[in-house]
Amino acid sequence: MKLALIVPLALAAFIGAAQAEEGDDIREAGKAESEAFNARMYAGKPGDKAYACFVRRYDADHLARHPKQKVAAMKLLISAELDKEDKELHHSFRLGFGYRHRSGNFDSSGSCNHAVFTRNGSEVRLGCGVDCDGGGIGVALSKDDKAAIVRLERVRVWQNNKPDDEAEHALVGGADDRIFRLDRTETSECASLVTDRKELAALRHK
Repeated sequence: MKLALIVPLALAAFIGAAQAEEGDDIREAGKAESEAFNARMYAGKPGDKAYACFVRRYDADHLARHPKQKVAAMKLLISAELDKEDKELHHSFRLGFGYRHRSGNFDSSGSCNHAVFTRNGSEVRLGCGVDCDGGGIGVALSKDDKAAIVRLERVRVWQNNKPDDEAEHALVGGADDRIFRLDRTETSECASLVTDRKELAALRHK
């Protein structure tokens, strides 16, 4: 029941952010379009469970050219699991990153909706949101599927995997922190984002 409530809220929040950011209308993808996007995201048909990992560590040259960028490194794990009751594939995200001028590791997580298209068909994305008005991210793929394009306005994050009020912060998209291009890599690179032992074992065997 909780997931059924979160997903529409994530979609609504993402659509609102996307329209505010770009002035685009958003439409939900059809079944065939969603399946095609899922195959691109997970580099093949997802099956009952699938993962996709994307990572970027920004070098000194990049940061020098983007002096207002707050983020120095970022990891994104997108996962999918087939729900046995509704027979639908449900997506979720885990985001980890480090600040440029701040110590510690920060992370966020939440549920994602089905794929959506910009109205002109120029891009298809997953809209992902954090529960309780925690903001969210949009995740698209590069044309060659070798990178994820992450868009954000605001997303709630926690420091060092501690989801409590004292450790809670927000990553807000600034001049150089609204769009991130992360490179696809082995799923083991995102193992640090997973805390459940069974899921960690499944991730490492992908």
